[in-house]
Order: sequence, then structure tokens, then C-alpha cells
Amino acid sequence: MPLTLILTRHAKSDWGDPSQDDFDRPLNGRGRKSAPAIGSWLAKQGYLPDTVIVSGARRTVETWERMAAKLPETAMMESAPALYLAEPQIILGVLRSQNVPTIMMIGHNPGFALLAQSLAETQPSHPKFRQYPTAATTVFGFEQESWTDVAPGQGKVLDFVVPRDLTD
Repeated sequence: MPLTLILTRHAKSDWGDPSQDDFDRPLNGRGRKSAPAIGSWLAKQGYLPDTVIVSGARRTVETWERMAAKLPETAMMESAPALYLAEPQIILGVLRSQNVPTIMMIGHNPGFALLAQSLAETQPSHPKFRQYPTAATTVFGFEQESWTDVAPGQGKVLDFVVPRDLTD
């Protein structure tokens, strides 16, 4: 069974209230527009997750909710607090505990950017891949039979997109 990972950084969040805890920051206007655009793109490309794992931060939950509204089937969302501002090895550990063929993870930089770079067998030529801006999404394919066997350098990049590729 081939495995697919959809790795998405949360959409643009609001920094308007300096007294607000980072974990509770909502999406801003741009984020509220870009998340559904990514959701529509995923649906059009046929990248439909079986399970979606978010960090639990408000901006990751809102990103998924807005994306899910554009997908034909809504996958089950799970919250994994370990993903909040996590290092790549922690994110990979959460991934390795999964058992469905298509996983979507929504989290934060720098961990998500670093994980995307390390998983890629060959990095895409897209100029924004290494930066991994908000709502950046990479779709990886793996030949491994189980997520426990996935390691850096094994992911074939099937697609990479940022919101600016889809809007403007």
C-alpha cells in the first residue's frame, strides 16, 4: 500500500492582539482566504486525507476547518499537542504512529519546513519550498508499507504549492 503525506503549514495568522497567547492566535483575513484555496486545490488534484493531524493551536484547527469545507469528504481530525512548534524528529514520530494510507499534518515552522526538506528524495525547484511560507503544502509519496518505516530522503515530492500560486 503506497503511503501519501500531505504536509501543510498553517495559514496566515493574526498578530493583532499582543496580549493573546500564541497558541490561541486565529487566522487573519489572508489566512481565511488561502486555507480554502489550498483545500480546493487538494480536492482538484485528488489528494484526500484519511486522517488530519493538527497541533491543536487555533490557527491549525481553523486552517483545517476552512480547507475541509472545500473537500468532498471530511477526514477525521485529530489533535496532537506534540506538533505545536515541534522539531522535525517529533513530527516524524507522530507520523510513524499512524496506520492509514493518506495522512495530512498541519503545523508550524521551522519544524515543518525542515521536515519537508529532510523527507524529500529530491527537493522541488519551487522558489518557496525551503522558506515554506504560511499554507505551503507538500504532497509526498512513499513506497514503504508502513509509516514506521518512513525515513528522511525517502519521500517523492508529488506536488508543492503555496497560496500565491492559486490566488491573486
